[in-house]
Amino acid sequence: MTGHALSPPSRPEHCELCRRAAPLTRHHLIPRTLHAKARYRRRFDRAERLSAILWVCHACHRHIHALFSERELADHYRSREALLGHPEVQTFVAWLATKPAGFEPKRPTRRRR
Repeated sequence: MTGHALSPPSRPEHCELCRRAAPLTRHHLIPRTLHAKARYRRRFDRAERLSAILWVCHACHRHIHALFSERELADHYRSREALLGHPEVQTFVAWLATKPAGFEPKRPTRRRR
């Protein structure tokens, strides 16, 4: 069954970056916070803004947002290939792919003020 043009792609069984079987979240390749900005409305039509989604595990999703700003994501990393082309993403994904499905990397601790 094909979805509506504005529907996200169907959920795969594995993370689209590390390929682990883990709970998945939607990563908007064009961040939703930028959808209303004129610059991105001119560059991408509504269907593209809403359906450009990558299904990733929590660890990959956190790592993507720790590395890149929203604008960097929309301007330079709006595809799976572009994300995997970045050396830090490649290194993290290669490392994470060796871990079992339930593994969650430790988050860096934040200093209290």
